[in-house]
Amino acid sequence: MAERRKRRFRFIGFAAVFALLAAPAPAAVAAQQEQAVPVTVPALSNWTPESGNYDFEAGTRLVADGKSEREVADTLADDLKAAGHGTVPIVRGGAARPGDIVIQVRPTQRSLGTEGYELRSGERLSITGATKTGAFYGTRTLLQLLAQGDRIPAGRTVDVPRYKERGVGVCACYIHISLPWLENLVREMAYHKLNQLLLELKVKSDAHPEANTWGYYTKDEMRRLVALGDKYHVEIIPEINSPGHMDPWIENRPDLQLTDSDGTKQPTRLDVTQQAAFDYYTSLMDEYAQVFTASSWHMGADEYMLGSDYSKYPQMLRYAQEKYGANATPQDAYIDFINRVQAYAASKGKKLRIWNDGLTGANTVPVAPGTTVEHWLNVTEKPSQLIAQGYPLMNAAYSLYLVRGGFHSDTEALYDQSWDPRSFEGEQLTSSDGITGAKISLWPDNGRGETENEVTADTEPALRHLAQATWGDPHPDATYAQFTARGMAVGHAPGWRDLTRVPVADGTYTFRTVGGTSFDAAVQRTPDGYATLRTADGCLEVQGGKLTLNVPLQPGVSATPQPCDATNTMQRWELTPAAGGYRLVNAITQMALSVADDGRLVQYLPDQHRPATWHLTAH
Repeated sequence: MAERRKRRFRFIGFAAVFALLAAPAPAAVAAQQEQAVPVTVPALSNWTPESGNYDFEAGTRLVADGKSEREVADTLADDLKAAGHGTVPIVRGGAARPGDIVIQVRPTQRSLGTEGYELRSGERLSITGATKTGAFYGTRTLLQLLAQGDRIPAGRTVDVPRYKERGVGVCACYIHISLPWLENLVREMAYHKLNQLLLELKVKSDAHPEANTWGYYTKDEMRRLVALGDKYHVEIIPEINSPGHMDPWIENRPDLQLTDSDGTKQPTRLDVTQQAAFDYYTSLMDEYAQVFTASSWHMGADEYMLGSDYSKYPQMLRYAQEKYGANATPQDAYIDFINRVQAYAASKGKKLRIWNDGLTGANTVPVAPGTTVEHWLNVTEKPSQLIAQGYPLMNAAYSLYLVRGGFHSDTEALYDQSWDPRSFEGEQLTSSDGITGAKISLWPDNGRGETENEVTADTEPALRHLAQATWGDPHPDATYAQFTARGMAVGHAPGWRDLTRVPVADGTYTFRTVGGTSFDAAVQRTPDGYATLRTADGCLEVQGGKLTLNVPLQPGVSATPQPCDATNTMQRWELTPAAGGYRLVNAITQMALSVADDGRLVQYLPDQHRPATWHLTAH
């Protein structure tokens, strides 16, 4: 009975959203509903209505004959269960019965491409792709329709994406982003038919332990995320930014840092004139290959001379002229490093990706052919020039950026302008030829500017808009409010976790460890789904030590009571269930509290020091 009420609510929700999208006269409602294009994000590119409906019922089965079909059906069955539709059996062979869902992979249907699908609904529902990926995307549409009710109007759609690459970029490079947050992102991306996640991040190195400063990920953590991406057809492309922004890797390697004409070491800049620097970087690539299975490698290559210029590094010009002749420029040394990394990546079966801003036209050596350029900044070499030179070009426009505590993409304005991937920074193209697609980018420039949960709220509309603009018509609804209603209708992906839940009620508690350390604090939920811990002396806050992007990321830094400030994100905490109690994890540093030998509350790296488990007693 409870499940029936849940399904009825979903159907009523669809009717309400459809009313917002269409708003017909009352007498026409029934006829409109019969002919309505089902609501999805991205919107269906076409729909041919037929009479009747498809009904998802208790006897529904998934019919999947071949290996590829069964793999798609296995994932769909998991997601149906996670979405509250119960356990749906998978069968092979025999005729499909009324109410069944039939999964088909038909390579001969080449018009569907590698990611398109055909969905037909009626007495039964069928999903057909030329590939396993195409059939998978058809199941995402089905899940979105079932999120609105168990009755789907009869009809047919052939749905094929306009762009090959539809993505999200996340810099988890300095500020650690929790694995549950990244797992949610992968599920949401797949649900909206996005297929590429760029992760600039640090994986804990066995070969170079001197580089293991926070916030890294363990190899097992990333293997788990990559496996989830594989299951949901999201390719996870790793990035180690170089030769600039290398400080997470070389802050403890001054021998690899570029030295200026005054003899000052530059901890953010790798010295590309050294063979040792190239060997170090490629050894990191080899370690990442133990974890990531993507067909591409992203080396960043942006902002190498940010805040400086090549004239302060005469060794760059010497290197370039020795290798390329008297007419070479210092930038040729930079391009040379890119091309050597490209050749190394190619030798390992990987394609190279870089950002565009270093391509200023001041070089005489061209970037190696086949390198994908991700265009985010308006510089001398325009998108049309890069395409004319034969480089695959992705639109990663600054207008699509979401920066913690900084610039936020104006999704509503972009929607109203019918933004699509031909709209680059500094140039509007008329053709999509040579454009691989587009992505939104999330950067932590002010690491304490927003919490993960606040970033989620900012990202959701941008993600749905990007999905729409790269898959189909960038402006399917007359108003942004109507487009937003689509997102409300389809909701979140099956398996998505609500990370804003605080597991204890507001109130005053004694926090006590097994070792006897204790303190009293009032727990109060914050609007973004964390908790403040107010003691008699103030709110618990991590403070002190070296700041990275305005965040105290050093292990061993204390958490002490400070004047309570509702805007201070460093005073927000996660209470994570553990061994009958809770761990206290700072919302920004993502390090858990432990008790030092002298009794202080300090943050430590989670895989190097066992976090304290706190048992709570309510007052």
